[in-house]
Amino acid sequence: MSSPSETALTAAFRDEWPRLIAVALRITGDLQASEDVAQETLLAALDRWPLQGIPDRPGAWLMTVLRNRARNLVRDDSRARQRIASLRPLLHGMPLSGDQVPGSDAPEITDDQLRLIAMCCHPLLAADAKVALTLRMVAGLTTQEIARGFNTPAASIAQRIVRAKRTLREHRVAFAIDDPDIRGRLTSVLDVIYLIFNEGYLPAEAESLTRGDLAFEARRLACLLTSLLPAEPDPWALRALLSFQLSRWTTRTGPDGALLTLDAQDRGQWDRELIGDGMAALERARNGPRGPLPLQAELAACHATAPSFAATNWAAIVALYDELVVLQDTPVVALNRAVAVAMAAGPAAALPALDELVSHPVLAGSHRVWAVRADLNRRAGRTAAALADYDRALDLVGNQAERRYLTQARREACSGQLPAENPEQKKG
Repeated sequence: MSSPSETALTAAFRDEWPRLIAVALRITGDLQASEDVAQETLLAALDRWPLQGIPDRPGAWLMTVLRNRARNLVRDDSRARQRIASLRPLLHGMPLSGDQVPGSDAPEITDDQLRLIAMCCHPLLAADAKVALTLRMVAGLTTQEIARGFNTPAASIAQRIVRAKRTLREHRVAFAIDDPDIRGRLTSVLDVIYLIFNEGYLPAEAESLTRGDLAFEARRLACLLTSLLPAEPDPWALRALLSFQLSRWTTRTGPDGALLTLDAQDRGQWDRELIGDGMAALERARNGPRGPLPLQAELAACHATAPSFAATNWAAIVALYDELVVLQDTPVVALNRAVAVAMAAGPAAALPALDELVSHPVLAGSHRVWAVRADLNRRAGRTAAALADYDRALDLVGNQAERRYLTQARREACSGQLPAENPEQKKG
C-alpha cells in the first residue's frame, strides 16, 4: 500500500471511527457486529484505495461502504433479523433497569456519539467495563492503548470489553430504541468523556504530542451535556476544564513539534474565546457543590487567566489542591499538589512527597512521576539522582514528543544547565 493512501486512511478512519460505530450500531443493533463491520470497511479501503486512488471525501467513502455492509449483514443473517424483530415489542413494554421511564422528564439524547457513551455506561455494567468499552467503541482506542492507560494487562481489558458487549446483547439493550436516563449515568459519562479528552490531549503512545480529534470531540460532548442538563454543575465544570485546557492547544508545541512548557508558551496566542467560554461555564459550575470537577476547573482557570507564568498564583493553586485532596485522595492528585508546592516553596519542599510517590503502585509504572522527581532533583542540585530518574522516565515513556523532551532535559542536566523555573510536568 502506498504511503499517501496509508496516511489518508489512517487519518480518516481515526476521525470517523465513533461515527462509523454509531451508524453501524443503528443498523445492526449489536456492538460486536458494529465493530466487525467497521473493521471490514477498513479492509475494503486497504484493498481499493491503492488501486482506485484516495477518494475526494474519505470519510464519506468509508461511511457509504459501512452502511452497505451493515445492511447486507442484517438482510442476510436470519439471526440478526430475529434479533431486530424481538426488539420491537420493547417499544410498548417496560424499560430495562436504568433506562428512561416513558413520560419522565429525562432529556432525549439526539447525538449518536453521546447516546453511544450512555449505552456503554449502562448500569448493568461494572465501572471498569464501562470505561474500557467506551474508550474502545467511542474513542477507537485499541485494547493495548487502554491497557497502558490503566496499567492493566491487555488480555484483561479485552475480556472486560467482550463481557460488556455480551451483557448488553443478552439484556437486549437497543441503541436506537432505548433512551437512557442520562442523569442516572452522569458520573460515568463525565468520567469517560474526560478520559477521551486526556488521550487526545496527551496520547500515551504517539509520535506527536496531541490527538485533536479526540480532545475536541470530548469538549463537544461536554458542551452537549451542558445543553441536556443545564442545571447540573458537573457538566459545566467539565466544559470549563476542557475549554481552559484547549485554549493552549496551538502553543503546546514549537514549529518542529517539540513540547513547550507553560513558561515557554506565547500566551498572546492562547484562544481567548475558549478562555471566555471556560469562565462562563465555571460561573455556572459555581452554583453547585465544590466537588472534584469544579475544583479542577478552578485550578485550570488559575493557569488560563494568569497574565504571565511568573504571575501565576501558586499559593492559590496549592490551596485548591489541599481542598481537592480531601475529596479525592489519590496519588495523581498528590503528585500534582507536589508540583504546585515545588513552584510555591521550592523543590526541597516537594521532594519528600515525590520520594514516597515513586514507590506507589499506581504511579511506579508511569514515566510522569519519575520525570517530575528528575526535574526537582535537578533543581535541587542532585545531578546524579536526577539522571537516574530521567533514565527511569525514558524507560517508561511512550509518547515520542515527551521522549524527545526528556532526552533533551537529561542532556542539559548532564551539562549542568538548570531548567527554566517550571517542572517538566507543567506542560500546556
